[in-house]
Amino acid sequence: MPFPWQHSTVNRRTAVQAGAVGMLGLGMNHLSALREANATPGTTPGNGGTAKSCIYIFLSGGLAQQDSFDLKPDAPNTIRGEFNPIATSTPGIDICEHLPMLAQRSQHWSLVRSLTHPTNGHTLGHYFMLTGRSIAPVFKGDRKPRPTDWPSISSIVGNAVPPRNNLPPAVMLPERLVHWSGGVIPGAYGGQMGSHRDPFIIEATHYGDPFWRGAYPEYSFHQLPKNNPTSDPPTLFQAPSLKLPGELTSRRFDGRLSLLDSIDAQRSGLERSAEGVRYDQHRESAISLLASERIRRAIDVTTSDEKTQERYGRNSFGWSLLMAYRMVESGVNMVQVNLGNNEAWDTHGEAFWRLREKLLPPTDRALSALLDDLSQSGLLDSTMIVMGGEFGRTPKLSLLADSYKEPGRDHWGAVQTLFFAGGGVKGGNVIGSSDKDGAYPASDPQKPENMAASIYSALGIPASATWQDEADRPHNIYHGEPIAGLV
Repeated sequence: MPFPWQHSTVNRRTAVQAGAVGMLGLGMNHLSALREANATPGTTPGNGGTAKSCIYIFLSGGLAQQDSFDLKPDAPNTIRGEFNPIATSTPGIDICEHLPMLAQRSQHWSLVRSLTHPTNGHTLGHYFMLTGRSIAPVFKGDRKPRPTDWPSISSIVGNAVPPRNNLPPAVMLPERLVHWSGGVIPGAYGGQMGSHRDPFIIEATHYGDPFWRGAYPEYSFHQLPKNNPTSDPPTLFQAPSLKLPGELTSRRFDGRLSLLDSIDAQRSGLERSAEGVRYDQHRESAISLLASERIRRAIDVTTSDEKTQERYGRNSFGWSLLMAYRMVESGVNMVQVNLGNNEAWDTHGEAFWRLREKLLPPTDRALSALLDDLSQSGLLDSTMIVMGGEFGRTPKLSLLADSYKEPGRDHWGAVQTLFFAGGGVKGGNVIGSSDKDGAYPASDPQKPENMAASIYSALGIPASATWQDEADRPHNIYHGEPIAGLV
């Protein structure tokens, strides 16, 4: 049976006021669309899972399994790479030497070393891993999200799990996934469920030259070392975005500032007035975002205290995972964190320098701080963390001499390692394996459908649950079994 959405309602004047939330950069694409609220989407969550929230950390570009969580120290030099394995706090589990903090916290996490799907393409790989479906109904590969796309995992969770504290059920941060060419990567949106099921997008990053990558400002690097950058490295991490549009005159800008001041003064009034006419759930969630002091604190991560900044790291990776923690702490059910835009983990060349100096250290620090905070606050048991990318990397090293000075690894959908923690996940655990070269699953192969099913199951969504497309046709949520042995 569908569950009734429990959203307070607002009158039309309040809706106009709430429209100014779009100035704060909280996803204009979904805040601007007013929809009738007479539908009853979703299904009643089950009681089997222990998680209330999920943080899906997406490593756009594709993390090399052989250089992170599935090293092959006995393989030939052309496969093994430069990094050495180190022991974790769990006997028998080794990971990369450049992830020492995570190694100390292995009691909290589990690895699945046998995730496989059939594409080596960035865009289709994103689509598979963001939707949890390794087949596309219509896919043109032109980096344009379409209403014919499968809905994202975030959209499905946002629809199936009742929202808490009248907050958005699903949030994506600190940016949407955009290719360096300017195209938007599909798979992260509502698709056939409708754009009203897009996750709320909190855009905190501000790129100039799209070839800047990494956890800026501390760990920035230029993707094409033989090309000169067209701008300085990015430094600004700010959410919400209050950038002044180029055509805005000072008088109009002053007026907008006055409007923002007015809205800020009326926050409590907006909440009280949300008891009038039935209205769009996303607009109401926007009001709650504006009114919630915890959410305002959650997005203001760059002004956190010195100790917190040091633990997470003063960079876009650290700030993003701190924001994710505060979102979950406030009651958001699903948070997708895109760590590295423009396919930052696409290490075709200079792979070891980039991983050693720019990518692994900020990830190690920020993810370890997230685990610590969730554990110490008592939220780890109710918050599942999943981390992966669109694919793994080729076993054999290669050199693209026209672009790079040192070797790297190419795209490889045949196998990658997924990282899981919290939400009932068994710590100190490894599921599945890859072969001796890290090329193919050797045991217990898993698909994106199994990863998605593990998230849905942890959140208590029953196996019989469905979602409805815009024509009210039902579609099954599950297309695979949860990964056995994970919880």
